[in-house]
Amino acid sequence: MNKDASLDRYIERVREIPKLSREDEHALAVAARDGDRAAADRIVEANLRYVVAVALQYRRYGIRLGDLIAEGNVGLMTAIRKFDPDRGTRFVTYAGYWIRAFVLEAVVRSASMVGGGSGPLRSKLFFRLRRERARLANAVTDQTELVEKMAERFDMSPTKMERMLQRLDGKDVSLDATLYDDAGRTLLDQLEGTVEPQDEHLARRERRAQLAGEMKRALRVLDRRERLIVERRMLADDGVSLAAIGRQLGVSRERARQLEARAKRKLRVELSALDPAA
Repeated sequence: MNKDASLDRYIERVREIPKLSREDEHALAVAARDGDRAAADRIVEANLRYVVAVALQYRRYGIRLGDLIAEGNVGLMTAIRKFDPDRGTRFVTYAGYWIRAFVLEAVVRSASMVGGGSGPLRSKLFFRLRRERARLANAVTDQTELVEKMAERFDMSPTKMERMLQRLDGKDVSLDATLYDDAGRTLLDQLEGTVEPQDEHLARRERRAQLAGEMKRALRVLDRRERLIVERRMLADDGVSLAAIGRQLGVSRERARQLEARAKRKLRVELSALDPAA
């Protein structure tokens, strides 16, 4: 039997498990709290259907349904250990939080949101990014414009937003993974060496020094506002958004964009003599 067929049969079997009445659930929950493992197992089994329901809501994120169900089951087991039947809450209401939390964490973790925070904040950012990108994608077809609009929406630089979107779409891949199922070579074996020949290293350093000198000269033709925009937006490792620049200069975002475009035109003229192939 293949994996999909096995999963389908599991889901069918789970849905056939009878639900518990409120009275039976309370009695079992009290017994489970007092250490009755069989009672805890009965509550868990009766609520497996809700794990499947939550997992199905998130299968569109590209994760195997079986993996989502497994994570949700861990959340369900966590819930039964922490549930207090004396509070008067139905177990499924309480367990729903834990099931969803574990499923969401699996979704976020699979998307490699490295550096995007952790826990609830990371999950919130992940889904806000997905929703906003989906909304804008219907109206914006140019990728650069999309990134800029997303950056403005989240008040961050386009550079940082682009990295966040790359994390959103990326998947972690182990360098120890084999290239093929029956191959002994790994991804690490395919990586090129990082040692640069001495002559190329020297030439690159000289070229970098030349470019730095030319850029310093070119910046002199810019006025104060244009130079600030170039330094904060183009030369910084983590440039700020146009909206932030506008606030700093006391102008609108559109005016800041116009100043940036003017600065770029001036720089293109000043740097046009450079040989890109040199």
